[in-house]
Amino acid sequence: MAEFGISPAAAARIAEIISQQPQPENTALRVAVLAGGCNGFQYQFKLVQERESDDHLIEKDGARVFVDPTSLDLLEGAELDFVDKLMGAHFTVKNPNAASSCGCGSSFSLT
Repeated sequence: MAEFGISPAAAARIAEIISQQPQPENTALRVAVLAGGCNGFQYQFKLVQERESDDHLIEKDGARVFVDPTSLDLLEGAELDFVDKLMGAHFTVKNPNAASSCGCGSSFSLT
């Protein structure tokens, strides 16, 4: 099984966001890799209430993340992080498989 990690900063932010939801026990952050973006692939982050039958569940420090098998393959060895900088706070993926990425870090290519 491919490994996809969650940094302590990302886990803390996800747990905080989940705790503020109406049904926190059913909520998780879905991380997906979709075709598109300026480099061929783009990351998608969204809160969901339901786990798909083939989703992988990654849990860390109160954070729950769902990743579908196809996305997990593209995220092998990567880590979800949360950065809070002057230009804004956002989730980002540190992906060693990405050959290039855009300046905002939301899309990447493999070749």
